[in-house]
Amino acid sequence: MYGATTCGTAATDVPTGGRSTDSVRRSADREASEDNPTWRSIGLATMAAMLVVSLRRVGSRAFEARCQWPRFHPLNERHLPVSHHPLIMVESVRQVAMALAAHLPPSAGDLEPVSVRLGLSGGGLPLEGGDATDVLLRVALGDVEAEDGRCVAYRLTADCLHAGQRFASCAMRLARPAPHAPDALGTASPPGMLYPSAAAVGAAAEPDVLLARAPQGRMAIAPRDPGHPVFLAGRPSCVPALAVLEAGRQAALLCCGRPASAIRGLSVDLHGAVPLLGAFVELSSSPLGPRFAVLTAGRVAATGGVGLLPA
Repeated sequence: MYGATTCGTAATDVPTGGRSTDSVRRSADREASEDNPTWRSIGLATMAAMLVVSLRRVGSRAFEARCQWPRFHPLNERHLPVSHHPLIMVESVRQVAMALAAHLPPSAGDLEPVSVRLGLSGGGLPLEGGDATDVLLRVALGDVEAEDGRCVAYRLTADCLHAGQRFASCAMRLARPAPHAPDALGTASPPGMLYPSAAAVGAAAEPDVLLARAPQGRMAIAPRDPGHPVFLAGRPSCVPALAVLEAGRQAALLCCGRPASAIRGLSVDLHGAVPLLGAFVELSSSPLGPRFAVLTAGRVAATGGVGLLPA
């Protein structure tokens, strides 16, 4: 890379701390290609929410991100070995997407996930008994859309590796969020709603429950914790894609009576704004597993699916 650089004399062989000139230059080149995102730079509320340790460019549109998934993440069960929640992986990819904004044209407003596809391998998510699980994401950036020189959408695909083994893949599209429709702002939570137990919906704790049964028996999105640090971080005005995906996952587990470990795939597509209250989740069956639709004011605001292991 650096042509005829030689290391034949003492002056060039050990210029800094015993490292050759080539070594120093290669190290500088690596450092120049590596970003160290901070929790503030990617829009997180606290440092504790940070999952991405570093981000490094390895090609024109290829990147590697080092992540650490803490044992005491809010979504994890409190036991050893650590059983990670699948949404931790989706949140890791979302944080990488925020960090990659520096490599894109200026965006036309805030871009948010509007479509997510997650697939797990046969072994599922890694289990680890330490304080944190080290995960490597190999990320490809594509489908960048621009209007008047400003980025309006882009897509990431990520392969997830632990101890050198690929265990999952995740694709995410980010775009401008759908505006509120005047007649789809939702209603107040109706009285008499019944919340399932956390275990029934594959959640670690009661505040993680996003669904409740309305008096007519319909499943409604009604977060037990309106300021949930992961699903509703920053108290958004609408339900973000991550929380809609979790609502669909919880609905499938509740209605199918399957454990969380049976899930092998998740997907969601946002078609409109999902209000914090007043949205209902309806399930249907398909050969690939349960499908869900999120309805608000009679309109389909989101659709998705949950892949399950054979019973």
